[in-house]
Amino acid sequence: MESDDIFLARAVELARLGSESGEGGPFGAVIVHDGKIVAEAWNRVVASHDPTAHAEIGAIRSACASLGHFHLAGCTLYASSEPCPMCLSAAYWARIERIVFANSRSEAAAIGFCDDELYQELNRHFSARSILMEHHPTPGALSPLESWVANPRHVPY
Repeated sequence: MESDDIFLARAVELARLGSESGEGGPFGAVIVHDGKIVAEAWNRVVASHDPTAHAEIGAIRSACASLGHFHLAGCTLYASSEPCPMCLSAAYWARIERIVFANSRSEAAAIGFCDDELYQELNRHFSARSILMEHHPTPGALSPLESWVANPRHVPY
């Protein structure tokens, strides 16, 4: 699709601009709705001191604000590289319809951005992960969940 090439080129250009600015890694993202860019971002991990400041996350946040909703139905995410597990999960949470990316996960890994270990970690039971995780059932912990679901004004997402 010709428009895919145009929007993907913009994501790659954002990756270049962001990288040259020193704000973070060489990653850019664009979100398109109805054939128009509604959000764009580049990686700002270094500048923001925030490990979650990936281009895709920034673009998702901006698109949600622009469109006034926490779901991005009908949107396409264009990313300069294959989204990492965090960004991919955020795309699922946002209900993004389609993702188009330029560089593969292996191409990003070749320059030091390897997500393979994280993908493997996520497939393990929480008790077998490298970060110590403990399930500690607590009296009353279910109360907020029960109250939320019982509230007729709750907004499911």
